[in-house]
Amino acid sequence: MMTSILTGIGLLLLFEGLGPLLMPKGWQQMLRLLSDQPAEQLRRIGGSLVVAGTVILWMVSRW
Repeated sequence: MMTSILTGIGLLLLFEGLGPLLMPKGWQQMLRLLSDQPAEQLRRIGGSLVVAGTVILWMVSRW
């Protein structure tokens, strides 16, 4: 179980780091655009990501 959690965290960090590493200017622009969004829009985006992640984890656990 701990190996799976650490693997997941490692993959998350790897993919999160690709944006700033490969496209720093585009990454900055995206963050500026996101910071200009209303809080409710950001909440919807966050909720959608949580639901998508939960569904993916559920599907993987059933596989």
